[in-house]
Amino acid sequence: MLHSLRNSVWIYRLAFIVIAVALLFLRLLPLGSVAGDWPGPDLLLCLMLAWVTQRPDHLPVALIAAVVLAEDMILMRPPGLWTAIVVLATEFLRARSALTRELGIAAEWLLIAGVMVAMLLAYRLVFAISFMTQPGFGFAITQTIGSILMYPVIVWLLRSVLNLRKPSTGEIDAMGKRL
Repeated sequence: MLHSLRNSVWIYRLAFIVIAVALLFLRLLPLGSVAGDWPGPDLLLCLMLAWVTQRPDHLPVALIAAVVLAEDMILMRPPGLWTAIVVLATEFLRARSALTRELGIAAEWLLIAGVMVAMLLAYRLVFAISFMTQPGFGFAITQTIGSILMYPVIVWLLRSVLNLRKPSTGEIDAMGKRL
């Protein structure tokens, strides 16, 4: 009973929502917000990319879109822009889940780094095309580099705390569908 409950997709989805709300709450707290400080990594982005890379079947696109759209609204970003970019990035990774299953952590880390840099450039390109003011490039690239450096830590935490691992080749779910 406990084993089947632990392997339930809904438990993992609920865990994702709880972690996302906690990360968003921590982001809203006024901790160390002195002007000129180094920006912290985007842990929620790292979590989503790691989760989709590890188990794409546990995190549907609608859940990702809802969480990021809520984050856009709370953080007062242009609603839907970052959401669209994150959804495109996660779907790009989801479409390559068979490839990432065979990759080692170094190659996966390189793939995620490329995706994060592409997301940053796409976000800034839309801002530039629409003539919107945006934070300095140094601030944005520092946050992206911090996120890239935190990715392996997030993967390790997902594996050790939530036991979230990539499906092995030929693994099937409870319904007999190939993962």
